[in-house]
Amino acid sequence: MTPTEITLHQQSNLLEIAFGEDRFNLPAEYLRVYSPSAEVRGHGPGQEVLQVGKRNVAISGIEPVGQYALQITFDDSHDSGLYSWEYLYELGKYQQGLWHDYLSKLEAAGASRDPQ
Repeated sequence: MTPTEITLHQQSNLLEIAFGEDRFNLPAEYLRVYSPSAEVRGHGPGQEVLQVGKRNVAISGIEPVGQYALQITFDDSHDSGLYSWEYLYELGKYQQGLWHDYLSKLEAAGASRDPQ
């Protein structure tokens, strides 16, 4: 599965990605808190690190990696983690549920989307 279109909307801070008929608008904050990096996901189940204070994070750059992924650089200097086409599709397809899960985890931790 390869995207047919990728557009970074810097004004609205969205990555628009299309896979044929499926088109997703992925906010920078969402992409940042679901980064596929070890820093965020850990090195195994149960080692995930809840990302807090990322409401205002912006995408400062995107670079293709071969024919299979994007490397996204955020303005908080986070740039580790390769977003494969498959992972970006999953983030789009399950966006509503994943975002709800994230907000629930923040609430349970007594944490905030707002920077300190």
